[in-house]
Amino acid sequence: MWLRREFYGLTPSFHSSNSGQAVDFNQSYFEIFQIETSYDVDLDKLSVDYRALQMSVHPDKFVSATDYEKRLSVQWAAQVNAAYDTLKSPLQRAIYLLKLNDKEIEHNPKLDPMFLMEQIELREELEALEASGEESLPGLDKFKAQITALLGQLEKSFADQMSQQALEESEQTVYKMQFIHKLLLEANQLEEKLLDY
Repeated sequence: MWLRREFYGLTPSFHSSNSGQAVDFNQSYFEIFQIETSYDVDLDKLSVDYRALQMSVHPDKFVSATDYEKRLSVQWAAQVNAAYDTLKSPLQRAIYLLKLNDKEIEHNPKLDPMFLMEQIELREELEALEASGEESLPGLDKFKAQITALLGQLEKSFADQMSQQALEESEQTVYKMQFIHKLLLEANQLEEKLLDY
């Protein structure tokens, strides 16, 4: 007895069927949500589709099912969660797209020296803001806006590069996105610290 996954819109329905086929855990995260494999994702639609999928495969819906069907619903719900978490994050989505194109992210990549110098300067600026204490909050807001804009530019560059299948350039852009994303997280943490959150 197999479980078959059928789409009615985007909502899968599990049911027993002698002629059915097993749920395909080899689908890409994009295929799970039936969207184009692209960096540009409609996040509002993704969120709506995620809720619909989760409701349809939630283990609570399978309390009277066989043990196999219960296990399958738990596994599929976990797969849907992983897909959503990856696709909703611009950075994780970029890394995943590279992985789909057989590009694994390195831990110590070789980066443009000019970019690295810019990162050192930005980090020094953030450290100076931290040393200034609460008086630095207006400057921190400006710093965060600058970093957010820079991250947006990198995301746009990545989307353009991926659409042209420029994988080497895309990979370098993801490394830069990682640096800027980490810097933005640190700026947010500093803001919380200064505001005593």
